[in-house]
Amino acid sequence: MTVATDIPKLPLWQRLFFAVPVIGWIARDVAFGDASNIWFALIFFVSLWMCSALIFGLPGLYLPALALVPVIFVLLLAITWG
Repeated sequence: MTVATDIPKLPLWQRLFFAVPVIGWIARDVAFGDASNIWFALIFFVSLWMCSALIFGLPGLYLPALALVPVIFVLLLAITWG
């Protein structure tokens, strides 16, 4: 009898995504770690966004929001079709 459980082999795209140094490590913790890790990840990204606003000023605040516009459009389409 062993203590370790069998970990299923992940698809290639997940293994490649989880191999990315910072974002992949956070995503792996959110996917397979504790349930509270999602809140830590959200706080991390909001803090990173606010630090960019402190360093770069208004462009650091507006450009990430502008970059997320296509994501919101896709989410709105998914909600209306789903």
